[in-house]
Amino acid sequence: MPPPPAPRKTTGRPARISREEIIRTARGIVSQDGVDRLTMRRLATEIGSTPMALYHHVRDKEELLLLLLDDYAARTLRRPDPPPTDPRDRVLTAATAIHEVLAACPWIVEVLTADDLMSTSALWFVEQIVAGLTESGLSLDEAVHGYRTIWYYTAGEIVVRAASARRRSADARPTYRDQIFADLDPADLPRLAEAAPRWAPLTAQDTYERGLRALLNGLLHDR
Repeated sequence: MPPPPAPRKTTGRPARISREEIIRTARGIVSQDGVDRLTMRRLATEIGSTPMALYHHVRDKEELLLLLLDDYAARTLRRPDPPPTDPRDRVLTAATAIHEVLAACPWIVEVLTADDLMSTSALWFVEQIVAGLTESGLSLDEAVHGYRTIWYYTAGEIVVRAASARRRSADARPTYRDQIFADLDPADLPRLAEAAPRWAPLTAQDTYERGLRALLNGLLHDR
């Protein structure tokens, strides 16, 4: 008597996925391989689903990046309680908080600067900067421009340091700058030649807050 036929395999519906799982998996991809390697297809593969299933939760990659930004800001940005009463101190405190959080996760800056995306969880800190500038004597338009200047300084400082760190970790050879500075002509470039032996450690120092204070003093000059 022949054996009974094996039961038919049915594919059924794919496992239900959640937005939290999507964010967690996407965060792992960008943290490990960078934003460019995050695609809806790869994300679906790592979750064990299909790209079409992801579109029930996120419209496209830009919305996914916004979700990542908001998730990161919500988990890491902490409002001072209470905020400083002096308007200048409020600007310094808010900008420093943004810098500290973003410096710990440089890929976030890459996303923010590439598409001008902004996390809603970070808007309170932007509000503190704009409000602090207006209370220090700037018009609202000037305060918005001032915020953008502070943001450019903050983002640029993080991007340059992150790129330099990647370069040093990937290649131990002297940089092009090191080679040039080792052979400067004191007669032609006296100050650079004098500073050349200390240039690398000097430029490696964390001077963000000092620069931020100088920038703020310039924005509020004569106010």
